Amino acid sequence: MAAAPDDMAELEISSLPLETRCPPSPLRHYSGFWFPEPILPGVSSVRARFSPRPSDVFLASFPKSGTTWLKALAFATVHRAEHPPRAHDHPLRRRNPHDCVNYLELTFARSADVHGDVFAGIPSPRVLATHVPYSLLPARIAAEDGSGGRIVYICRDPKDALVSLWFFTEKKHAATGAAEANAGKPPKPYTIEEALELFCDGRAIYGPQWHHVAGYWEASRRRPEKVLFLRYEEMLREPVENVRKLAEFMGCAFTDDEVATGMVKDIVELCSIDALKNLEVNKSGTQKYVKNELFFRKGVAGDWSNHMTPAMGERLDKIVEEALQGSGFAFAVAEPV
Repeated sequence: MAAAPDDMAELEISSLPLETRCPPSPLRHYSGFWFPEPILPGVSSVRARFSPRPSDVFLASFPKSGTTWLKALAFATVHRAEHPPRAHDHPLRRRNPHDCVNYLELTFARSADVHGDVFAGIPSPRVLATHVPYSLLPARIAAEDGSGGRIVYICRDPKDALVSLWFFTEKKHAATGAAEANAGKPPKPYTIEEALELFCDGRAIYGPQWHHVAGYWEASRRRPEKVLFLRYEEMLREPVENVRKLAEFMGCAFTDDEVATGMVKDIVELCSIDALKNLEVNKSGTQKYVKNELFFRKGVAGDWSNHMTPAMGERLDKIVEEALQGSGFAFAVAEPV
């Protein structure tokens, strides 16, 4: 799937199809996907103004698919020389992973008054993140000559992605609705049944989820040296081996001495969900409008069964299977827990 032409800037966002049933932000439909309305200007700016480097690493994902964990692992791996994972002042012990690895489109959206490339001053190697589908990445990132850096994509069972997204959305929705609640107008609850209906129709932030995943999977099949495709469930089972694979792909493979002295295991331990969620910065800190604690829940596979009925799970599985028929791709199965 080739990158789309840089024509978004010519569109009037207000003319795009609108979806208002997915809190907290309205969604707009563009080029086959549903984007948060406030993010679309940032997507356009990235495509027009961002200049990638060959050493760049882009961490791509559909929301709530292991993004926070992948950010922590990649950051700790790339910067292990200047920030040993056992160091008491390691950046990940003082800052949320989302403060260490910025989102491309979100940063540009929040820097509307800045001209040029907002990431130009960051020294290499840069680790950046995105939720943008592969087909809508800037042509310079998807360049066939490899000059646009490397892409690491993480995917997750759609049922678990849905449940995690629902929890995050409901909590964020409740937090942003606190003012209305104080005024006697509590926000309307957002149920898992409502979330499932919209998700099955592809109407979710950056959805449809399965098309988002398939785009990066197809790219990884065509150009494995450019796109590394990871599965959340496999990373949970074998974190050390997957971190070694991640490091090699990013161009900073672990040495035999680092492996022997436990460097990889130290990084895995530093970046574990339990370790991160218990840090003070992630218990009391905030992103803009979002508490850091919302980015950490269970971090397991199969939790969907605790919040969806088997029939709900089967319905989503069938929709995904039919949508991906003939593609050769199948999601890893997250067994009920």
